[in-house]
Formats: sequence, C-alpha cells, structure tokens
Amino acid sequence: MSADPSDPSPGKRILLLGATGTIGRATVRALVEEGHEVVCFLRRNSGSGLGHARATPLDWPDGVIVRQGDITDPDSLARQGLCGERFDALVSCMASRTGVPCDAWGVDYQAHSDALKVVGEAGIGQMVLLSAICVQKPLLEFQKAKLAFEQELMASGLIHSIVRPTAFFKSLSGQIDRVRKGQPFLLFGNGELTACKPISDRDLGAFIASCVTDESRWNRILPVGGPGPAITPREQGEKLFALLDRTPKYRRVPVAMMDVIIAALDAAGRLLPRLRDKAELARIGRYYATESMLVLDPETGRYDENLTPSHGSDTLFEFYEQVIRGKARVERGDHAVF
Repeated sequence: MSADPSDPSPGKRILLLGATGTIGRATVRALVEEGHEVVCFLRRNSGSGLGHARATPLDWPDGVIVRQGDITDPDSLARQGLCGERFDALVSCMASRTGVPCDAWGVDYQAHSDALKVVGEAGIGQMVLLSAICVQKPLLEFQKAKLAFEQELMASGLIHSIVRPTAFFKSLSGQIDRVRKGQPFLLFGNGELTACKPISDRDLGAFIASCVTDESRWNRILPVGGPGPAITPREQGEKLFALLDRTPKYRRVPVAMMDVIIAALDAAGRLLPRLRDKAELARIGRYYATESMLVLDPETGRYDENLTPSHGSDTLFEFYEQVIRGKARVERGDHAVF
C-alpha cells in the first residue's frame, strides 16, 4: 500500500486531512507545486466547494482529488478516504474548531488516533502532523489533547514530522478594522507581556510540504516561526497606526479582569453546564494574552526568540499593508480559534 518514504522520486501520493482551513489549503498548494498527488479527505458539510454552503467555494489546484466522509469514523476514512488505494504519506492539518474539551479530545486526539491506526493498517509509513507551539506549556484541554497524540505518533514507529508553528497572521489581524474605524488598539497589560514570530499560511504550507521528502525533518519535533525578530502586541499596534496614518491610541485590559471572568464562568458552570465551554474559551484567550508563542527554553523556563527557527519570507507587517490596501483579506477558515 505504501512506497518507500526514502524514495528520491519527487512525486508522492498524499492523503491530506484538514484541507479546508487556511493552513490546509496552503499546504495543498505547496504539495501540488512540489509534484505530489494530493487526495483531500474532508468532513461532510465542510465547505469543500462540492455543493456545500460556504461564502466562497474553495478553488482546488488542478489534479487535486476531493473526497468526503466522517473524520471521526475510522471506517469512513478507510472506505471513503483511502478507498483501498496506495498512499505514501498522511499529512494532517486537521484541528478542533473551538478548542473546548469535547471538540479537542474528539478531533485533536481521537480522530488523529483513529487515523493513525487506519493508515498503519494500510501500510502507510509516514505522517506529517500540524500541531502547535503552545503544547510546550499544556494548561488547556486542546493542548493536552494535541500533546497526547504527538506522543502516540512518536511511539507508532511511523516516520513522522511534528510541526509546531508560532502565531498565524490571521490570529494577529483581528484589530485592523478597529484601528481603521478610529477605535483604540487593545493591549493586555502593557502590551509587552508576550512576543511571537508570526508565520504566513504560504510559508507554513511550504514548510509542512517539505517534510514529506526532506529527511532532515523526519522523526523530529519542528518548531517554526516566520522571518525577522519577535514582535510584541504593542509593536503590532504601532505599525497599524503608522500604516493607517493615525495617532496611536491604546486601551489596556488588565489580565486580572480576565481572571475574574474565568472564575465567574467556572462557578456558574457548576450549575449551568453550557457555561463550562465559555470558561474554557476564556482560558484560551487568557493564555494567548499572557504566553509568548516562541520556543520555551527548558533550562531557563523562559521563551526565547533565538531558539525559535525562522522560515520563509512573508512578514506580518507586509500582510497588514496588503489587507489595508485591499490586496489581501483576513480569513478564519473553518476554525473559530486557530
């Protein structure tokens, strides 16, 4: 069912999960550009451009095969995804849509665990996994779920590459409209509590695709950020004001306020279970407001931009300029959080 992953021939046959997200779509394009044959297995009603609801139908590159089924059902993956055909590698850009516990453990862990068993039984010997750099400090359920599957993949015996990117452009562009409308840029604390080396969809997609044939990236955990130095939220705000030719105006949000909200939701969640997910979403927001998306130095316990590898050429501030000029737009893909 699988060719030798070390075969130097450029064209591999790839089964890809999570193709409708912005990172997944960029990875599809990068794989096709490298000469691979790509089969995308999508969730039903995922906005595949095959008659399902979506604001903009997806424009798949020529030659890409799109199949649909139930990603949470291993039998569906085998029957409707693999279809008894030969594949060289599984690439997964799949992630839970919200990060709340049920969604996280159902997708970030269980769906991946089931897929690992299916491809193993089919003789596919390689997997490339899109994870997240925040699993270094797992305080949230989706981080624990991702980390649990990472460990399972490493113990599987498959050739594997676990890609842990830093912040995405889409995640750092939510305040462009606020500033454009004359509203203040929101900062947690003084705006310098955190820093990141954001990476574009295109650069990250190319990095993920390269893991299929680049042996130096096999059987490794691969943190990766974009080019240039780490950027703080205050620096993001300063650049936005400059690009829009506006006088800088900030509003500081105390981290303690978020703690109060989380505590209140936790207390209310004991009586109203539907509020438990809201509490977890609030914890996710607090995490990103207080933790840097950089490599965590195990010796010092501090985030270190010098330990965070850079890749690609796209920069966040170039993206800001493109969005402001109407040459790019901020897309969330199918996911609300990631």
